[in-house]
Amino acid sequence: MFKRIKNKYIRYIAIAIYFLIVLVCAIQLNFLGLFGYSPTKKDITMPSVNISTELYTADSVLIGRYFDEDRNPVAFDSISKNVINALVATEDVRFYKHSGVDFLGLGSGIVSTLSGDRRGASTITQQLAKNLYRTRYNKSGGLLGKIPGVGLIVTKFKEWMTAYKLESRYEKNEIITMYLNTVSFSNNSYGIQTAARRYFSKNASELSINEAAVLVGMLKGTTIYNPMRNLDKSRERRNVVLTQMEKAKYIDQTQVDQLSKEPLVLRTENKDIHAGEDSYLRAAVERWLEKWADENDMDIYKDGLKIYTTINSKLQKHAEEAVAKQMQVLQRRLKNAWGSEEPWRDLSGKVIPGFIENLVKKTDYYKFLVKKYDQRTDSIDFYLNRKKEMEVFSWKGERMREKVEMSTVDSIKYYVTMLNTGVMSMDPYSAEIKVWVGGIDHQFFKYDHVNQSKRQAGSTFKPFVYLAALESGMTPCDQIQDKPVTIKIDKGDSIEVWEPKNADWNFSYRDMSLRWAMARSVNSITVQLTEKVGADKIVEAAHRVGIESKLSPVASIGLGPNDVSVFEMVNGYATMMNHGERVTPILVSRIEDYDGKVIATFKPERKQVVDKQDAWLMTYMLRGGMEEPGGTSQALWEYDLFDKENEIGGKTGTSSEYVDGWYMGVTKDLVTAVWVGCDDRNIHFKNSQTGEGSKTALPIFGLFMESVYKDKQLGYTQGKFPAPTVEITKKYKCETPRPPREEVVSDSTAVDDEMLIDGLEDVQNGGTTQEEGLSTSGDDDASDVLSTNNDAAAIRPRDSLGFGD
Repeated sequence: MFKRIKNKYIRYIAIAIYFLIVLVCAIQLNFLGLFGYSPTKKDITMPSVNISTELYTADSVLIGRYFDEDRNPVAFDSISKNVINALVATEDVRFYKHSGVDFLGLGSGIVSTLSGDRRGASTITQQLAKNLYRTRYNKSGGLLGKIPGVGLIVTKFKEWMTAYKLESRYEKNEIITMYLNTVSFSNNSYGIQTAARRYFSKNASELSINEAAVLVGMLKGTTIYNPMRNLDKSRERRNVVLTQMEKAKYIDQTQVDQLSKEPLVLRTENKDIHAGEDSYLRAAVERWLEKWADENDMDIYKDGLKIYTTINSKLQKHAEEAVAKQMQVLQRRLKNAWGSEEPWRDLSGKVIPGFIENLVKKTDYYKFLVKKYDQRTDSIDFYLNRKKEMEVFSWKGERMREKVEMSTVDSIKYYVTMLNTGVMSMDPYSAEIKVWVGGIDHQFFKYDHVNQSKRQAGSTFKPFVYLAALESGMTPCDQIQDKPVTIKIDKGDSIEVWEPKNADWNFSYRDMSLRWAMARSVNSITVQLTEKVGADKIVEAAHRVGIESKLSPVASIGLGPNDVSVFEMVNGYATMMNHGERVTPILVSRIEDYDGKVIATFKPERKQVVDKQDAWLMTYMLRGGMEEPGGTSQALWEYDLFDKENEIGGKTGTSSEYVDGWYMGVTKDLVTAVWVGCDDRNIHFKNSQTGEGSKTALPIFGLFMESVYKDKQLGYTQGKFPAPTVEITKKYKCETPRPPREEVVSDSTAVDDEMLIDGLEDVQNGGTTQEEGLSTSGDDDASDVLSTNNDAAAIRPRDSLGFGD
């Protein structure tokens, strides 16, 4: 058909145009899979960009981010003019004069390259096409992309086509804004806003000429010109950009001379930068939203959401400070208790043979050495014991980090003796979680001790026994004698006997009211109540108010042999504070999309599960720990907590051998749980004077509440518990006789290790206490080995056989 065109030059032009049209169509349609993916009209109209999700407290403090690429897009008018000028001058000086492809610049670039001065000829629009649609990735290449040279030509042609599409769809300012919002600035910083915060702790709109020149200069090579890694080269590149800006008439030579002499000063300590780092709270919210995200086809790592938690930033800070202050004291105490002795002991007090060796064998590093050296023990032992510099968690180090010389074996010994904690505080009426401290440091100890960890509750479980007793018809004034108790267990072919002991190993033989007995945490009376009410009723009551873990209905249930979480215990106590209405704790209040539209809100489920009278009576009994003679909460008098007739209730708890220390504290506004212990249950304190809950966990609660009351801006005031909302028909005002001499009551019952009850093995072996295996993410990261699962590290035999308060 081209023969009809008589003029050969016009004919050649027509043929070229024809084949160009065919080529464009073939590329666009990916004919026979030869050309690979090309952006469609829909892709151009709605370009997809991964945007980081931001995590906020209830009072709008940024506390975390989720991202594959840390990006926070901003509008054109939120970008400093200095950045725009620097970018155009350096990357595409004719940006405002071409339509996506600058053939004049392309020709100039070819000439410069041939003369030895290599410089790119891609326009900003072409670079945007490459960044947005990944035109140079393997999946975009097609079959022709596998042919050397041909693939590059096809890819370049597709970039030209895409650039023209972008130019026809968007204004110049929109294109340059998209480019600056998508380009990488190294250090996992994508987009100009994130880069401005990362390197200079300011917004993109506030960048100076020099700062803009530094960031634009990085685009030539984000590694070689990274100011955090190569300050001198970054400064040299900055000065090149300044020169280009002068050539483009954006600044004059005087400014270049002055600015190029200035030092390059980075400011990288902005709190927003570190908000992207992992934390217990960030990880907890991710787990919390896993089902919601799946059901709503959302990806919190890419969709640019704003997630608002119920956490109060000031309360959270007070809790973290209380933890840091007390845990330093406790860590020194534990170290001093054992001195040079090895602390990993069995129930008889003997050192557990091969304890450290077994932990070493569970590390990835050990498995790597075994494979590399074909199980040659001499080589393996050499590397396991070779000292090297490493960074470890340390209370005395800067930002709790310290560089030390340790071997792999040394680091495991160091971390296995590290005490950890879990703290949660919640408004029992709104169900909003106000504080979440999952441990001492998430970087070193990943396992969350609020809702992932489960430990023996000790005597903090006793209130559920007393709740079941009230529900059976008893009153706080009913009396039971503190006396020896003998429990006979029929095992079919034999009868076994358990005789539980009190904390001080003595019995007073007094008739004690239920309130007084719970306040003093008397084991003998708790066991008698369990026998009277029935262990199955106690299990039912505990499950009803918020304990979701499996509970074995054994005679010792009130002494806390079952493993439960801090989260569950807060929920259970909150039900009693909330007039018997159980609420599902809420960690996230609402979620907004990138445009600020609320796309999800979260409200607690509510269900009346306890009679209002019995619930109020339980809060009254919890106050007994402070008000009754010898109550186990009375160490709180050491703190400034009791102005204006303030009322505080609570319950201490300590498991056998002082492995777990607990304190459950309730005020008129908050329910707070604190757990303290080592992740490995074989490491613990020696005696009640150092290791009981009133000495380990209670001080954290005391320090926390003291700081909360002193912070007047928070609005948490001292005062009395709410009055009952129903008529109280049961007798509860009964005066406790004051003994002539006030005894010091231990909160730890090292209950008789001869307690053998059929079914207790189920408590130890079933559900949460079985070993789940250890893992490590690196050579010497023993903290990961020991914190992957707090129950994973060598569960002690018969660990559930001794409990107490």
